[in-house]
Amino acid sequence: MINITCRSILVRSFLCSCRSFHATMKYILVTGGVISGIGKGIIASSVGTILKSCGLHVTAIKIDPYINIDAGTFSPYEHGEVFVLDDGGEVDLDLGNYERFLDIRLIKDNNLTTGKIYQSVINKERRGDYLGKTVQVVPHITDAIQEWVMKQAKISVDDDGSEPQVCVIELGGTVGDIESMPFIEAFRQFQFKVKRENFCNIHVSLIPQPSTTGEQKTKPTQNSVRELRGLGLSPDLIMCRCVTPLETSVKEKISMFCHVEPTQVICVHDVSSLYRVPLLLEDQGVVNYLCERLDLPVKMRARKLLTKWKELADRSDRLLEKISIALVGKYTKLSDSYASVIKALEHSALAINHKLDIKYIDSAELEAATLQTEPVKYHEAWQKLCSAQGVLVPGGFGVRGTEGKIQAISWARKQKKPFLGVCLGMQLAVCEFARNVLGWEDANSTEFNPESKHPVVIDMPEHNPGQMGGTMRLGKRRTIFTSSTSVLKKLYGDVECVEERHRHRFEVNPELKDHFEKKGLHFVGQDVEGERMEVIELDDHCYFVGVQYHPEFTSRPMKPSPPYFGLLLAAAGKLQSYLTKGCRLSPRDTYSDQSESSSPEVDISELKFPSL
Repeated sequence: MINITCRSILVRSFLCSCRSFHATMKYILVTGGVISGIGKGIIASSVGTILKSCGLHVTAIKIDPYINIDAGTFSPYEHGEVFVLDDGGEVDLDLGNYERFLDIRLIKDNNLTTGKIYQSVINKERRGDYLGKTVQVVPHITDAIQEWVMKQAKISVDDDGSEPQVCVIELGGTVGDIESMPFIEAFRQFQFKVKRENFCNIHVSLIPQPSTTGEQKTKPTQNSVRELRGLGLSPDLIMCRCVTPLETSVKEKISMFCHVEPTQVICVHDVSSLYRVPLLLEDQGVVNYLCERLDLPVKMRARKLLTKWKELADRSDRLLEKISIALVGKYTKLSDSYASVIKALEHSALAINHKLDIKYIDSAELEAATLQTEPVKYHEAWQKLCSAQGVLVPGGFGVRGTEGKIQAISWARKQKKPFLGVCLGMQLAVCEFARNVLGWEDANSTEFNPESKHPVVIDMPEHNPGQMGGTMRLGKRRTIFTSSTSVLKKLYGDVECVEERHRHRFEVNPELKDHFEKKGLHFVGQDVEGERMEVIELDDHCYFVGVQYHPEFTSRPMKPSPPYFGLLLAAAGKLQSYLTKGCRLSPRDTYSDQSESSSPEVDISELKFPSL
């Protein structure tokens, strides 16, 4: 009887412990020191990836200390691209990293800004929620931050609807910035609210290596950690960004002066591919440490997800056969302006076993005016364009450089070069066709020429010109394919409709549709009402496609975006073969002899490249 009672008590305690784990969220805060742009986003994503490979459900939150409500009105030169989520949230590009690495779907509240927090608190004060009290940074702002994080951490981000078990939180900027102080204070309090076993801090710091001495310097990291500890947070892991692997003596010095064990100093040196970062963390025991520190019930077994990441990294390093794509845009001086576009191209190039070579072309340099003022730049830009195997014109806003983009589109159409136009790129392809095929010389978008006699692109009825933020057609929308012979429809797996993310204020004029279709430019995809033109394809061309939506936002390393995948296939001369084989890649196509792959027997369909 006693044995039975003891056994029942043990069973109940075990069940309670299981329930308590499922009810207890684990929080991992990622902070940064010394400089911004150090790679916190990639490291946060990689930490999430190795935890997800253990079978855990992981979500992510990005905190941006700026006062803007969201990233929607930023210039791409300020913070890089504006990433768009399913619910229409315009957010920081790091949320794109989280989605790509973790293969999850986030919402706009996963991006927290100072503006959102203050707006929330001020709205409460106006409603009288604080009952006449003096509203202050501490405790009202700090409490609002903690409540937001705890509420958002529970929102499912996986397709199966499972509640997350781990929340990775990235705090933008650097420790010591005046605008991030309320957030640091909030998390100082937060660590005690959720208890030590449910919260840990990863601090990312820079280890500079001056070329004059070649010596790795630890002083910036020491100062950064000292400042963080002075604000009430003690790092559990110090991740050191450096050019070359950390020397043992340097690691021991950081350990001694920063009050951590040598095993808690993690080297994140420059690697050949971003796919290697999760593997780098795994090799240094980050999973083991986090499992012990946060009491995560993870079985140390072979993990299929990391095996696939390793295969991707190995293949990426072995690729020798290049494929060149001309990216014709207006923000080409900063690659982060097109971060998702570049990733989508990389995913597709990797799928066909080619090394991607992007030729960045400032569209303004293709215009006749540049020939008069800077002829060298003009000829160099055209040389890049003419030497590329495919042409991509991504989205954008404003009139600058649009004529150069139209010139590039005209060249791709006439030379039968593979072309993909995204958002504005599609609209300008329609303008180019109207001018040079239909003979409407002044055809344009009302965004650039409101007085045009042939407004082939017009502003949408719901567009509010009086307010800029959040007034576009945003988020996931359905596109219905209207043609059974559409190339893009086949690339999507011969589906009847697709759901992709949008971000635009202007659209193709539906009243002029018939004029284009009579001349061979077909609108093969439309919205559910049949009023908005979503996809264009041109007759008698290897690949001339335009999409109103932004397919790059849903591209994944193991599931490349079909429009980009089609562009890369066409540029490599493999599109027709791919379509003929029922949208399957042969082993010869996926593992070329030049790639020196050690595992040609692996079926690429396991990585979901063709089954889109």
